[in-house]
Amino acid sequence: MSPPPVAHLRRARDLIDRDYAEPLDLDAMAAAAGFSRFHFARAFRTAYGEPPGAYLTRRRIERAQDLLRTANLTVTEICHLVGFAGIGTFSRRFTDLVGCSPTAYRADQVRRGGPPPVPGCFLMAWAETASTEKRARSSTP
Repeated sequence: MSPPPVAHLRRARDLIDRDYAEPLDLDAMAAAAGFSRFHFARAFRTAYGEPPGAYLTRRRIERAQDLLRTANLTVTEICHLVGFAGIGTFSRRFTDLVGCSPTAYRADQVRRGGPPPVPGCFLMAWAETASTEKRARSSTP
């Protein structure tokens, strides 16, 4: 089997990295690469060592870790900001990947003397502004 065309796959990976908080499904990721969904899933795994869904989840959890360390937001707010629909799934995936619950992770970071939290109102306003600008760019011909 020949190696997958990495440039096409990179477009899909860039989409995931940029739009991790949006609802991304396999069809959207495959379309970004110009592949069928099944070919994309196989090629992505071959190129990056994990399925596209696992990569998306890992990116979301990495961003959640950052927010838990630095933002004055509830775990539920962070869950939704990074693209999870429900707190149960978020907590389970976070625990699977990080080794502790989001609440325990935050408590550990506070004990270690992490940076002072950014007020949640600033982050929520920034997220809304970024989302509005993105929608405006996508609707402009």
